[in-house]
Amino acid sequence: MYYSAGNYEAFARPRKPAGVDDKSAYLVGGGLASLAAAAFLIRDGQMKGERITILEASKIGGGALDGAGDAQTGWLIRGGREMENHFECLWDLYRSIPSLEIEGASVLDEFYWLNKDDPNFSLQRATIEQGKDAETGMNFTLSGKARKEIIELVLALPEQLYEKRINEVFGKDFFASNFWLYWRTMFAFEEWHGALEMKLYVQRFIHHINGLPDFSALKFTKYNQYESLVLPLITWLQKQGVKVQFDTQVMNVVFDIAPAEKVARRIDWIHEGRVGGVDITENELVFVTNGSLVENSEWGDHHTPAKFDPIVHDGGSWHLWRNIAAQDPSFGRPDKFCTRAEESQWASASITTLDQRIPAYIEKIAKRPTRSGKVVTGGIVSVRDSSWLISWTVNRQPHFKKQPEDQTVVWFYALFTDRPGDYVKKAMRDCTGEEITKEWLYHLGVPPQEIEELAANGAITRPCMMPFITAFFLTRNGTDRPLVVPEGVKNFAFIGQFAESTRDCIFTTEYSVRTGMEAVYQLLKIERGVPEVFGSIYDVRELIKSTAFLRDHEKISVPFFVRKYVDKTIIGRMLEEYGVI
Repeated sequence: MYYSAGNYEAFARPRKPAGVDDKSAYLVGGGLASLAAAAFLIRDGQMKGERITILEASKIGGGALDGAGDAQTGWLIRGGREMENHFECLWDLYRSIPSLEIEGASVLDEFYWLNKDDPNFSLQRATIEQGKDAETGMNFTLSGKARKEIIELVLALPEQLYEKRINEVFGKDFFASNFWLYWRTMFAFEEWHGALEMKLYVQRFIHHINGLPDFSALKFTKYNQYESLVLPLITWLQKQGVKVQFDTQVMNVVFDIAPAEKVARRIDWIHEGRVGGVDITENELVFVTNGSLVENSEWGDHHTPAKFDPIVHDGGSWHLWRNIAAQDPSFGRPDKFCTRAEESQWASASITTLDQRIPAYIEKIAKRPTRSGKVVTGGIVSVRDSSWLISWTVNRQPHFKKQPEDQTVVWFYALFTDRPGDYVKKAMRDCTGEEITKEWLYHLGVPPQEIEELAANGAITRPCMMPFITAFFLTRNGTDRPLVVPEGVKNFAFIGQFAESTRDCIFTTEYSVRTGMEAVYQLLKIERGVPEVFGSIYDVRELIKSTAFLRDHEKISVPFFVRKYVDKTIIGRMLEEYGVI
């Protein structure tokens, strides 16, 4: 496998890999990484679909890309995915997956046209004092010291940031800035998370610094992520003959480990309650999604809090990774990520409104109608003075194909689940859906005399507690996550958010698809290049532009002795064009 850029490789069709007709594949986990890997096995590896089996523990595919529920009990979404134009592997995949909405179009076509006609941006990024505009504007409010710290972070070698927390490389000026408010709420970073992940994010999305305050950098699907992304992909895979074996807990992948090579030899599973498995030869490829951000997710309801369950249970993906990792050091260290749940947890809630008085308050903040079929909030609205540090969003409505006209679906989350609320004097993790609704309505600006009745009868709210949701943000070193294909491995790959790729950052749909693509291309020796991570961090134009925005467009005076290097040069022209000088 190698990385490539440009149209030459992007438009090329690889030839059929040698011996692929004799090979088959097992993919452990039914999330996006596995589904993508299966698609690349068929499209680029030219493996027959009937030779591919996906093993999934639940009764539905999609992993973290969910969307379920109904009008009576409430619609369910644990989270949402923010996408952008330079998710190179994601769009490489979805250009080949037929749309379920538009005949003759791909999912990429559908997505592209939607976001051309209805571009995303927010009209009010944050609120304060019960629904008032926090007036963050487009400013980052970074001091000179904080800007210097960001530059030092970007310039640091990765190994200099191993095991370091964000609050070890940034000071109080940075944490008081609008930049940190935007950043932490958009990506769910905490001060104790890894500085290495922060670096990877800054350099990965440096080209979108100017779109951070108003979310103009982002693009969203028409419906929830299951119906818009997972369903078209799994439908196509099944039409190709791919078998999805649900209700299958994979307990272990057993290896032959020798000094020169490592070969997967058996998959042990429990399928529909019965112990079983399959022996593996070198012609059978195994792809494992190691670790899970949504494992142990617990749903509550309008009258019941969601339980917090930080225990690693037998039969889950963390348990599986532990069993695999015990066989060889190159298979990573799962306990680095699954034993610090208090540092990786947060809670979300799906709110289905029933009373039309509530959308009126949403529209006052969003400054758009909720039921136009177009962008509503344009991304999350963060409540700056919330003790829970809550954010909420209303995506295009309907958010579900079967959603009634008189319902609005809201996604809500809080980074501080252990602190008392401002209206409800309880920690979010201890709250029922009704109590969470009260806290949200309070920060929307609903008059106190209306909150109790509206929360009781005007919405159905389903809280969800996720103990490992940001486990991949925890401090780590360079070997805690295994390589996609560890050295010496012949027929096995790790895929998903806890596999190690190059330069890219986790908690994105792109990362799942990238690791699936890298795994397939390496194990089958596909002759086409994997698209490299977009190189904006190496583009002087993007660096100059980001400098202007990080300074809130405060221009730099050019000293006399420097002017000869600026006057009548292309560098000087760019510095002027982007408003740096």
